[in-house]
Amino acid sequence: MALLITAKCINCDMCEPECPNQAISLGDVIYEIDVARCTECVGHYEVPTCQSVCPIDNTIITDPQHPESRDALWEKFVRLHP
Repeated sequence: MALLITAKCINCDMCEPECPNQAISLGDVIYEIDVARCTECVGHYEVPTCQSVCPIDNTIITDPQHPESRDALWEKFVRLHP
């Protein structure tokens, strides 16, 4: 699954620079994750860095609207980083 930033986001600016796929950007109100670019850090790190640096628990969650297998996330990583 891609990740989702919830309304708990405090716009602390911690997640955006940590994303290796440049999938995070500031939306109208809070930061947002581009599901076409989010690989949950598959191909880069063992765990999603945005979740690791977020100071608010359960703010960045798996997006139930965009289920993807680990293999699908890997394929997306390969497309983004040829």
